[in-house]
Amino acid sequence: MGVLVVTGTGTEVGKTVTTAALAAVAARAGRSVAVLKPAQTGVAPREPGDVDEVVRLAGDAVTGVELARYPEPLAPGTAAARAGLAPVRPEQVAEAVEKLAASHDLVLVEGAGGLLVRLDAEGSTLADVAGLLAAPVLVVAAAGLGTLNSVQLTGEALRSRGLRQAGVVIGSWPREPGLAERCNVADLPVAAGAELLGAVPAGVGTMSPEAFRSGAGEWLGRELGGVWDGAEFARRAASGEPERP
Repeated sequence: MGVLVVTGTGTEVGKTVTTAALAAVAARAGRSVAVLKPAQTGVAPREPGDVDEVVRLAGDAVTGVELARYPEPLAPGTAAARAGLAPVRPEQVAEAVEKLAASHDLVLVEGAGGLLVRLDAEGSTLADVAGLLAAPVLVVAAAGLGTLNSVQLTGEALRSRGLRQAGVVIGSWPREPGLAERCNVADLPVAAGAELLGAVPAGVGTMSPEAFRSGAGEWLGRELGGVWDGAEFARRAASGEPERP
C-alpha cells in the first residue's frame, strides 16, 4: 500500500489521530512514511496544524507536508476564496503525493472534513485526488448515533466514482460505549460495504508520544499493519464487556 487517502465522515471524528496511528505503526515496522495535508484550515500562520500533530505523535522520522493553509475554519474552497488565496487543486495534490511516493514506502493523504468537501470553486474534492492517484480510501467514522448514514453515503460516493474503499476505522471509541456504539460495531461494515479495520480509543491523542507509538498497533487491524482483532472487539461490544484499560 504505497498511497492511502484518509477521509472522514465529517469533522471531529478522529481523522488526524487515526492518521497518526497509521503513521506510527508503519514507522515502527521500519517503513519510511510521509503524511500530506492538502489544505489546512482554521489555523494561524505559525500555529501547529494537523500535520504537526501527526508528526508529534508518530515521530520525527515521519515526513510532514502541508500544501496550503487558510485562516478560517471552513471548507478549503470557501476558506481560500474568503482569504483571497489560491485554492489547492487535485492535480497539485497528486503531483506532490507522487513526489513523496518516490522516496517513501507509504504516503498518507489526510483530507479536510469529509470526502466531498470542496477544495475549490469548481467543486473539486478529495475524491478527485484519490481518483488521480488510483489510491484506496480509508474512511474514519464516529462511533455513535447517526454514523451509519454518513458511512453509507460515503461508501456509495466512493463506489459511484469507481474508487476503492480500504475499510472503516472508528476514530474515537468511548471508554464506556452505549447501546448505539455497541450495535454500530456490527452495523458499520454493512452500511459501509467494507470491513471495519480498527477502533482508536477516545483520548489517545493526549498520550505521551512514546505511549502512543507503543499502543497504536493495538488499535488497527492487520490490514493496516496492526494487531487489532475485529472479531474479538465485536464480541466484547455485543456482550457489553467494559473496555480494557
